[in-house]
Amino acid sequence: MPSIAIVGAGPGMGLAIARTFGSRGYDVALVARNRAKLDDLVGRLTAEGITAAAFPADVLDRDALTQALKDAAARFGGIDVLEYSPAPSIESMTLTAPSQTSPSDVEELMGFNLYGAITATQAVLPAMREAGAGTLLFTNGGGSIDPQPMLGNVNAAQAALRNWVLNLHKELAGTGIQAAHVGIGVWIGGGGPPGAPTAEAEDIAPLYWDLHTQRDQAERIFTL
Repeated sequence: MPSIAIVGAGPGMGLAIARTFGSRGYDVALVARNRAKLDDLVGRLTAEGITAAAFPADVLDRDALTQALKDAAARFGGIDVLEYSPAPSIESMTLTAPSQTSPSDVEELMGFNLYGAITATQAVLPAMREAGAGTLLFTNGGGSIDPQPMLGNVNAAQAALRNWVLNLHKELAGTGIQAAHVGIGVWIGGGGPPGAPTAEAEDIAPLYWDLHTQRDQAERIFTL
């Protein structure tokens, strides 16, 4: 059976992506910090007839993230698709305008966005190269493309991830491995500022299947 590893799995996009691939016969490896929340997601997917397993790891702990993905590959006989989308909660972050951003305001966000993505990719890419097939998908906010002053430090880290993914797509052209960036320019499931555009995770998740199957696009942007 083919498999997908979702790094940063949660009850929103992670679960929707798991259902999108799982309903098409993919085994699902869920990676995130909280074991109890992962177990809940595994239970929900299992109840829907989807084979899933939890592999707890903090994306800021590079050794733990690498081991979790190795364990997932061992459990499912490889990883055919990697989807990377962890993020700290907005409520827990210090948000800074560009002119007020210090290096420390960006450092941890770079860990979540870019460094974790690089670590996860390094964990799965060698096997994909050997097989001559695979898909690497990376989720980001719309501010990676159209930055907003109130999110100066967040958008800087997001833009770094986007730049790296688009370059990875170019590097892997012709190898059988697809790398692509998804920029989400809406608040998922509500919770945003008054008047902000919102969408449900289930409406966004099909983009990932399209990128995996069509294999010719470096980026898809979801807006209303």
